[in-house]
Amino acid sequence: MKILVVGDGHSAIHEVAVVAAFKKLGHEVESLYWQDYFKSRNPIGQLWLRAQNKFLIGPTFNKLNRDLIRKAVQFEPKLIFIYRGTHITARTILTLKQALPSSEIFGYNNDDPFAAGHPPWLWRYFMKCVPIYDLVFAYRKHNLHDLIKFGAKRVELLRSWFVPEINHSVSLSGQDKSNYECDVVFIGHYENDGRLQYLEEVVRAGYRLRIFGPPYEWNKLLLQSETLKYLSPVHLVWNADYSKAICGAKIALCFFSKLNRDTYTRRCFEIPATGTMLLSEYSDDIASLYAAGKEADFFKSKQEMINKLRIYLEDSNLRRKVAEGGYQRVIKDGHDIMSRMAKVVEQVGRK
Repeated sequence: MKILVVGDGHSAIHEVAVVAAFKKLGHEVESLYWQDYFKSRNPIGQLWLRAQNKFLIGPTFNKLNRDLIRKAVQFEPKLIFIYRGTHITARTILTLKQALPSSEIFGYNNDDPFAAGHPPWLWRYFMKCVPIYDLVFAYRKHNLHDLIKFGAKRVELLRSWFVPEINHSVSLSGQDKSNYECDVVFIGHYENDGRLQYLEEVVRAGYRLRIFGPPYEWNKLLLQSETLKYLSPVHLVWNADYSKAICGAKIALCFFSKLNRDTYTRRCFEIPATGTMLLSEYSDDIASLYAAGKEADFFKSKQEMINKLRIYLEDSNLRRKVAEGGYQRVIKDGHDIMSRMAKVVEQVGRK
């Protein structure tokens, strides 16, 4: 099958991984990534491109949509898979449907466009396309209802995934141990949802903590915390370093984005895939994916988190058993990207 993947293209775990998975499944795949449209070596030109990329306006933005139409017409894909289509207009989708009546156009969004707090302009094109897509995949269960209510023709749940080539167990060298070994790690962005206070409790309980994430979000806050300021500066970790940061910890914590109204997150699959134990904020959704105390564990309060950290950090055999159970679960249930993209392909031709 011919498949055209469209998206920003900046990340090895998003559109780039989707393209690779479709190819491994035996399909003929081409891509159109819009990140390169908004780059310039000229400082003034770069400012103008950044404005177009942010506010979704201007000649470069329009060129991107024209190029998509041109490329699709030349390639004649059976499936056009648009990943987080903030930059693709309804006019473009309608033109594609007219020019390629045998093609199917699927949309997917890993963010929650219905949640409060996003910039008002961010989703305006995506939302206009929702009723036009042949199928819209939702990242989280409650978005299924949101999309139907907004006029989507068909909706399906497509959870996030782990990428086996990236998210796997690794052995740490001497320098890696110095950089990453700890009792507890949290990798992720900051939200004002109490996670800072939870992390302070980890240190107060006497455990060795590491934090990795966007420095522009974390560093100022950490410096303001008497408990956590020794952890500043933090930095982002990607790909191999991301797996090292998880594998260097005995337990990896997971918090859910309140901005996206998440009930699970990508790290719920990436952490067990490395063989490290997952200790996550509780939701009914995440509890339906893992057996508590056997494949992962959960907390509903700071005290419950500390109590469970104490249990698992004092009992290495139990901790390894739970970590192994989590690893077996993500493999058995097909939470890898190949399994996810196989499910996408299964939807082609269905009405």
